[in-house]
Amino acid sequence: MQGRGVISPRLHRPGSSGVLCALLVLGTGCSTVKRTAVNQLGDALASGGSVYASDDDPELIRAAAPFSLKLMESLLAESPQHRGLLLAAASGFTQYGYAFVQQDADQWESTDLDAADRARDRARRLFLRARDYGLRGLEVSQAGFTLALRDAPTAAVRACRVEDVPFLYWTAAAWAAAIAVKKDRPDLIAQLPQVEALLDRALELDETFAQGALHTLMISYEMARQGGAGNPEDRALQHFKRAVELGPNTAAPYVTLAESVCVQKQDRARFEELLRQALAVDADAYPETRLVTLILQRRARWLLERVDELFLPPEPSSKTTS
Repeated sequence: MQGRGVISPRLHRPGSSGVLCALLVLGTGCSTVKRTAVNQLGDALASGGSVYASDDDPELIRAAAPFSLKLMESLLAESPQHRGLLLAAASGFTQYGYAFVQQDADQWESTDLDAADRARDRARRLFLRARDYGLRGLEVSQAGFTLALRDAPTAAVRACRVEDVPFLYWTAAAWAAAIAVKKDRPDLIAQLPQVEALLDRALELDETFAQGALHTLMISYEMARQGGAGNPEDRALQHFKRAVELGPNTAAPYVTLAESVCVQKQDRARFEELLRQALAVDADAYPETRLVTLILQRRARWLLERVDELFLPPEPSSKTTS
């Protein structure tokens, strides 16, 4: 999930009367009226203010989000080229998969490996669904984009413009998550050049997108990038610094750096420091990202509880006697 960091829910809820009217119209036989209603509700879902993002109850959103996601899919069945709905579906399925499915899998791993494995399979399906909606959105403005991206990723993304950055971000985020959640699909791993092209083009067009969300995503991506210049850790740290500059009100860069770099480098002290910084973010001070912060802080607390599992014990100091 983005950010305002790793996640930034854009699951918009229209008023209940609007939903009821739309559902009633969907059952009528008048295609013109139906299409008008679909597009109007689609516009509301895609661009309205988010009731979800400011909520202070992640479990309530866990229960409510599937309805919004399936409503989007129902509307897309009637209006398949509605770019706003395609973007909302791409972002919504990515965030739901990360916040409420992948994190469950991570927490179950120590107690129920089968349940964790099933949850990761489900998360990957959600991420791939999100990716496909993102690619469909890019296809609306650039026919043949998906095929071109497969054949020549770097050349294909050159046609993308600033207005495509949200699609570039969410498509890449979903795709990268699908690859990372279970590394047992060589066919997906082979698609990393396409993910990389999307991310690099998005950074080139608008590195400030969503308060540094691109830089936050790049923290983890740089640690796995093949053939990057210089030291992966140095590149990740540069993205971390820029993400903090662009999004000072988010916990996402701190959690991402702690997980992606500190665990790999076995830097326990920095790991704990970063997670404490994430927990120090005041969720209520920034209502527009309250839900994001609460979900990330929940993960930060869980990571701190697992610190002894993630880090090797320090080697005993050797003492010499004379």
